[in-house]
Amino acid sequence: MTVSKEALRKRIAVAAGREKADVVIKNGTIIDVFNGELLKADVAIVDGVFAGIGPYEGRHTIDAVGKYISPAFIDGHVHIESSMVVPSEFARVLLPHGVTTAITDPHEIANVMGARGISFMLEESEGLPFDVYVMLPSCVPATSFEHAGAILRQADLEPFLSHPRVLGLAEVMDYPAVMNAEEDMLDKLTATLAQSKQIDGHAAGLDARAINVYRTAQIRTDHECVNEQEAKERLQRGMYLMIRQGTAAKDLEALLPVVNERNARRCLFVTDDKHLDELMREGSIDHHVRMAIRRGIPAVTAIQMASLNAAECFRLQDKGAIAPGYAADFLLLDDLEKVAIHQVYKNGKLVAEKGNVAEGVFPERSPEVSQIGESLADSVRIDPLTPEQIAIPVASGKAHVIGIVPNKIVTEHLVEEVPTQQGLFVPSVGRDLLKIAVIERHHRTGQIGLGIVKGLGLQKGAIASTVAHDSHNLIVAGTNDADMLAAIEALRQMQGGLVVVDGGNVLASLTLPIAGLISNQKAEDVCHGLDELEKGLRQIGAPTSFQPFLTLSFLALPVIPALKLTDQGLFDVSRFQHINVESDAGKPHSLN
Repeated sequence: MTVSKEALRKRIAVAAGREKADVVIKNGTIIDVFNGELLKADVAIVDGVFAGIGPYEGRHTIDAVGKYISPAFIDGHVHIESSMVVPSEFARVLLPHGVTTAITDPHEIANVMGARGISFMLEESEGLPFDVYVMLPSCVPATSFEHAGAILRQADLEPFLSHPRVLGLAEVMDYPAVMNAEEDMLDKLTATLAQSKQIDGHAAGLDARAINVYRTAQIRTDHECVNEQEAKERLQRGMYLMIRQGTAAKDLEALLPVVNERNARRCLFVTDDKHLDELMREGSIDHHVRMAIRRGIPAVTAIQMASLNAAECFRLQDKGAIAPGYAADFLLLDDLEKVAIHQVYKNGKLVAEKGNVAEGVFPERSPEVSQIGESLADSVRIDPLTPEQIAIPVASGKAHVIGIVPNKIVTEHLVEEVPTQQGLFVPSVGRDLLKIAVIERHHRTGQIGLGIVKGLGLQKGAIASTVAHDSHNLIVAGTNDADMLAAIEALRQMQGGLVVVDGGNVLASLTLPIAGLISNQKAEDVCHGLDELEKGLRQIGAPTSFQPFLTLSFLALPVIPALKLTDQGLFDVSRFQHINVESDAGKPHSLN
């Protein structure tokens, strides 16, 4: 945070009472996240910064009678691309939910478009009434076991490190590269540390010794914990615990029991990946806070986790509290326990009220930004496929099967007898065994990975998407080859998006022209498209207990246990190697 001498002189004069504040909030109850208390006092604001707590005079007054003055919320780890809208639309959705700052990792678009994708996210998030900080993608591609659209080495990331909104290196998910001290990984780690910047972790399924390795490498956070034991091991070793509640991964209930008055200051909330429709209807970090309070976390502690803790984790020294010298990013709450948001202020200015963005807060996007988005189109480079290309030989009738765990991004590694005809796997709706394929879409290599998935629950048809973490190749799953091929062809023609197909017909689709990941439409239009996809999913009998598209997108992520699928084939995460679909031995086993 930089401030001129004249600006500092003015702020000191207001704090000392020699000059009037720009705004004084009167008659409210301050949520003191430092002492964990409630405080009845007025608050002075000058130049968008808090200048004092106590009796002050101001040119304007905000009457907060009967209301709580809360620091605004911070999402400590999110991939904006997962909302399928550009950063300005993402901000417009989050502001009414009290979130004024997000720490984003643009590795989704970087995996497709490389440094051009990072530049797009930085430029499109410039000048917003919302703070978007960026962590640079550390693993593009995530592993060497898949083909992404780009490869980012330290030389590619170096120009971004000096950007004022770049805070460091994003989730390091290639544990073997860290453990083996590989040159490229060491280059990224040491360059980040040389500028005293942050390094985020991604420690899915890693044991305590592996956490030792990560912490020794100065990796300070993890958002992949799924149980109390993992959470304790990370806290014991000095990590910040990121408690995630997204669309696919819902870990908050499992992790909250580890939070207590002694360690709460090392815990913060993140969404990671959350669909736009859920963000609009359910909320973002405000939803975490409400859930935490309902499950016994004191309201002030939950708000502290959503604000000050996240700010301190990322060394944002002027955010996260109602206190002198802090940015005037705050909320007025009608009800503390229900976290009922009356108004949202950013730098002392009203930006949202009663669930709506204030008028004039978001100007129309400039033509230059739109042109940047257009340059990221034409990202689905595949040729039409034939049934022979998606045939899965299983002569023995026994196969390795990806087992879905509802509302988790981990999977089970199953070994099962599967139905076959003429030595080829045949999907079975009755047994919930479907075919799945990942098709390389960036370089027209023709590479196709094939597998069998259990638990997706489709009764007919197929679904397909160009959102497939992290390399974002085209992923499709279905009950029959004809609908799978029709879904693939639809995405090829659309140049990216999500599609539901039955009987060879497209029942619903959402076009994502920017890198096959992001729409160029308003949030409301994208949300309508998602609603239509949900209707399409109901038509093919998809389950309602979890989100099939988001679940599908993580089945291609080879850094999350236990069995996944890349464009190079079926991937055993525990052994960190590809395996054949057909199995002639072994017993079913699962992560849990």
